[in-house]
Amino acid sequence: MNREASIQLLNKAVADELQAVHQYLYFHFHLEDQGLGPLAILFRNTAIAEMQHIAKLSERILFLKGDVTLEAAGPVERIQDPRAMLERAKAMEEGSIVDYNNAALEASKNADSGTKQVFEALVTDEEAHFDLWDKQLDNIQRFGATYLALQSFDGAGEAPGRPAAP
Repeated sequence: MNREASIQLLNKAVADELQAVHQYLYFHFHLEDQGLGPLAILFRNTAIAEMQHIAKLSERILFLKGDVTLEAAGPVERIQDPRAMLERAKAMEEGSIVDYNNAALEASKNADSGTKQVFEALVTDEEAHFDLWDKQLDNIQRFGATYLALQSFDGAGEAPGRPAAP
């Protein structure tokens, strides 16, 4: 097994996941500020899932006796339009799916089945995130501004994160 090659693959994934956490939290804050609570919550929850990915990747790096580098792969994109946010999120997940499939193949070539399994599990999670964003975009396409207007209400009929009216 080529530990160093696996550690490099894993650290690249950590950087990508960290960038996704930053981006999704940025989207969460701006959507919440716009009063689009349910959509904001989806981004917050996905950011948390991406943090869990960082933990899994880091555990594997440490198992391989490597050091975790916590540097984001890129800067946060300043997108505030909900549709553009969803399109960017979908593209990010699609890129991760391709990257993690390739990383799984590379880990297999390195005779590192543990790392291969980590990447295969991440592919499944990223596919679920891709599907989530794809469905949100589809809803906007089908229902337009009406769908986004409905995002301004939570299940109790009040804006999320804001106190109920007296």
